[in-house]
Amino acid sequence: MNTGRFRQLLDRPGPFASVYFDDSHDTHDADAQLDLKWRALREQLEQQGADESITDQVGRAVKNLRAPVGRSGRAVVASAGGVVFNEHLLRPPGETLVRVSELPYVVPIVELGYDVGDYLLVVADHTGADITAHINGAVRSENVDGGGYPVHKASGAETAGYGDPQLRTEEAARKNVRAVAERASELVDEMAIETVFLVGEVRSRSDLLAALPNRVRDCTVPLPIGARHSGHGYAEVQQAVEAEFRKRRLNVIDDAAARFTAEIGRGSGLAAEGLGAVCSALRQGAVETMIIGEIDDATVVADEAMTTVAPNADVLSEQGAAPAKTLRADEALPLLAISVGASLVRTDERIAPADGIAAVLRYAPTLH
Repeated sequence: MNTGRFRQLLDRPGPFASVYFDDSHDTHDADAQLDLKWRALREQLEQQGADESITDQVGRAVKNLRAPVGRSGRAVVASAGGVVFNEHLLRPPGETLVRVSELPYVVPIVELGYDVGDYLLVVADHTGADITAHINGAVRSENVDGGGYPVHKASGAETAGYGDPQLRTEEAARKNVRAVAERASELVDEMAIETVFLVGEVRSRSDLLAALPNRVRDCTVPLPIGARHSGHGYAEVQQAVEAEFRKRRLNVIDDAAARFTAEIGRGSGLAAEGLGAVCSALRQGAVETMIIGEIDDATVVADEAMTTVAPNADVLSEQGAAPAKTLRADEALPLLAISVGASLVRTDERIAPADGIAAVLRYAPTLH
């Protein structure tokens, strides 16, 4: 998962409340169930010593997010400065999890969150398109009308002398497709969009793809959902978009596992596993992708400013830093990876790294 959206956590002072629970909305009494779940969550927050202001903010977040469709999980991360994350998850977590800690706990978001970046949705036909930009969670829509008419040949005979009606309709359709291609390309460049989803009947999709410049065509994903104005719903399109992003996530996990296994196998120094090696790589800013497995309750130590981290106080002292904090490894290491611009991957059965933590590295550091 790209960690850019997590960087806001680096400037937030603790403590944090990190809450993950089943937020499914698939029963007739789902709203009443949510109230009961919140009571249980609030009790756990209070038992763990959460400040009342943080508890109140979590409560408002739990109750105010739009209800999901069907099975879903929820992630809420808040600090004294406000709610940082309040979002649905791909599926409910295995169990309800509530933590009040100096650092936020983001591993469940890495594992179950919608890793959906900015994208453009183009619903097109030969008369124009509806274009929706999804940017930083905000949505902006517009309609593109190329002005080319008619795009359908009349069923009856036409007056002679006005040219071939088939040629006129084809040119009108091409004019409209060019207008859509130009506007979509402008938005891609203007907003630095990395993914364009294209919806429409087969001919419309193929003609628009052909009209797009290569740089835009290469990032365009056709979705075989149906024609514009055919009655397909928002939920159907959204499911197709999310399915594509889920496929990409699995590809990212496959790639990280393959690279880690290959680098470990060849002894290149471009992979690290275990708390000691990964902490050393983090200190040197060498981590490109952190691979998070089952870390369990392992801890690390850090200096007061959390600029140096080590598996124990002796190693930290060897680095010339005084041990000031003992932190959960599954909270501290992902946050440090975010600080050095690394991506995060929650691994599955593909690999089982030592101590539940591994990394693919940008370069071979000096490992201590």
